[in-house]
Amino acid sequence: MDILASTEWLAGELGKDDLRIVDASLFLPGVPRDPRAEFEQAHIPGAAFLDLPTLADLDDPRAGMLPTDAFMTERCRALGISTDNRIIVYDNSPTHSAARGWWMMRLYGVGKGAAILDGGLPKWVAEGRPTESGAVTPPPGNAVARRATGQVRTMDDLIANVDSRAEAVIDARGAARFTGEEKEPRPGMASGHIPGSRNLPSSALFNADNSMKTGEELRQLFAQAGLDFDRPVITTCGSGVTAAILLAGLELLGKKDVTLYDGSWSEWGLDPATPKATGAA
Repeated sequence: MDILASTEWLAGELGKDDLRIVDASLFLPGVPRDPRAEFEQAHIPGAAFLDLPTLADLDDPRAGMLPTDAFMTERCRALGISTDNRIIVYDNSPTHSAARGWWMMRLYGVGKGAAILDGGLPKWVAEGRPTESGAVTPPPGNAVARRATGQVRTMDDLIANVDSRAEAVIDARGAARFTGEEKEPRPGMASGHIPGSRNLPSSALFNADNSMKTGEELRQLFAQAGLDFDRPVITTCGSGVTAAILLAGLELLGKKDVTLYDGSWSEWGLDPATPKATGAA
């Protein structure tokens, strides 16, 4: 499947037996919104609620780390996803968290492929397209999730890369968090960024109608951020969510050697031993 699916395309596919739609809305700590309650108030017909904040390794003390294969399998089956399904992931969140859900579906090889609904629920609703309300419990699917190797970077990888600079690192957080001028939303966390990394706030990748920028406009954003396209790229952010937006953007430009640092700043910034930089890139 393509990385992006248009609202017009999805409207024409609604109700098809092999299509599964999931809402991957997530909000940053301190945002007074409840993604499940909002889903039950209004969602795309046929959608199920992914509950992205809880789709993590519950035995890992680090927040939001990738789940085990068994837990990912269990959750996807509960969403009604089977091995022959096409999956559309959307959100209703200013963090554009659908990209994380899409990346996870692809990382674990779930179904026949996954795409992000371009523009998400805001664009869908703005166009006057239908929604449903209420809780959803779909019939269980038979999905199998197995995480692919080599697609996720660890803190040890990033520490080694600070010295080697073998891979370019780009951070999706807002500029003030990257420079250290703005405090982190999580208590006890240092401010700043991984030494040597570049900054491209993920919000810059979106148009006014919530759709993603593409083509030369998108390429210029990465170029202006100073990203070296000749090196493999690692994307990072606060907790591994908006990093997936940059990863999707780079893949839209045809760059395939892109991985994601799952721990991101929520791991790096809490460890007093990791090197940290402040100021501009």
